[in-house]
Amino acid sequence: MGSPGGRAVVAAAVLGSGIALLDGTVVNVALRTIGEDLDASLAQLQWITNGYLLSLASLILLGGSLGDRFGRRRVFVWGTVGFALASLLCGIAPTAEVLIGARVLQGVAGALLTPGSLAMIQGAFVKEDRAAAIGAWSGLGGIAAAIGPFVGGALVEYVHWRWIFLINLPLAALAVVIATRSVPETRDPHASAHFDLVGAVLAAAALGGTTYALIEWGGPLAPWAGVLAVVAAVLFLLVERREREPMLELSIFRDLTFSAANVMTFLVYGALGSVLFFLTLQLQTVGGYGALAAGLASLPLTVCMLLLAARGGRLGARIGPRVPMTVGPLVTAAGTLLLLGVDADVVYWRDVLPGITVFGLGLALMVATLTATVLAAAPDEHAGIASGVNNAVARAGSLLAVAALPVVVGLGGTEYADPDAFDAAYGSAMVIAAALLVVGGLVSWFTIRNGALREG
Repeated sequence: MGSPGGRAVVAAAVLGSGIALLDGTVVNVALRTIGEDLDASLAQLQWITNGYLLSLASLILLGGSLGDRFGRRRVFVWGTVGFALASLLCGIAPTAEVLIGARVLQGVAGALLTPGSLAMIQGAFVKEDRAAAIGAWSGLGGIAAAIGPFVGGALVEYVHWRWIFLINLPLAALAVVIATRSVPETRDPHASAHFDLVGAVLAAAALGGTTYALIEWGGPLAPWAGVLAVVAAVLFLLVERREREPMLELSIFRDLTFSAANVMTFLVYGALGSVLFFLTLQLQTVGGYGALAAGLASLPLTVCMLLLAARGGRLGARIGPRVPMTVGPLVTAAGTLLLLGVDADVVYWRDVLPGITVFGLGLALMVATLTATVLAAAPDEHAGIASGVNNAVARAGSLLAVAALPVVVGLGGTEYADPDAFDAAYGSAMVIAAALLVVGGLVSWFTIRNGALREG
């Protein structure tokens, strides 16, 4: 961790995965402005968010496989360059439909760079320093996700919403320079040249069908999309079981720690995506905040991740992952419930600051330990696949929660701009998000072993 090479690996990984994380959250604060500028419906706004998450979650396993085969640094650089080009297309998109398509392309590129960033760390660091390195990566990368609303708000209010995408270009260029000059190449020496394209297509169909059915709920094609999703999911499992070299090695799920940690990841990131999506719109639509003020509201979350995420990783390595992965979600759930007071008469110091701070403390406690536990439960030669699985699960959790919650709480059409309708739905959405976090904590308590990190 203290060597120049170690710092370079972390810096490149954070910059690359950071822009992917940033674009997972930066859009939230701009959605209302994008909707007005491009005359978009709520469904189109959901697709602007979820088109990115859909392609990212669908292909991230394939991205991990490509990294193991061709070299994690090489595939990371490919993905970072592709992400910059897709971001440029987002920045010049003339219609909502073009923007949605460009966001899908961003997700494809993100599927290459995101698993590569974590796999580079896993392959480059000695075992004793991995938890701390992953903690630094999680903390700094988490800042990118958390700072998204702030950066987006400033750009929307003082420049233009298109710059939330164009800002990725110089960051991507810096990541490529550092990676090519200073990051050692690592790969799985046993990786095959064969790639499971059928599995990748079926995974995309399963997630895409589910997402379409939820977002277009009540439409004529929604039931058929749901059927497609079920059929594709079943076929995916059958293909992966019979495939000689599957995209997803199902045997890694035999490890209870790996499976349980991924279930917890799904629940936690589903709640995280929901909270950021609804809180940002609630502050603007109901509370009357501008884009910058809504972005600044989440600043305590950024501070918590910056100061405490690496320490959370070291704590998990010292005492074992069970307690941080149980207490963290429960603390985050408490922060979510504290945010229920955000309404038309919102006072930041009373209604937002306590909740968002507690929320950030819970995330800082668990995120690095969660990631380290997932990787420790898989063999080192499968670092790319393990990272890809966990990233796919995290993105799928956010994707499905953002697609489903508006339906569950009764939002549709242009109601995201109606203060009364949105306020009525906001409280229910936050309670559901808190419940997901509580379930995640219980999963950890009953399934995660304290020796998981030492064994890895």
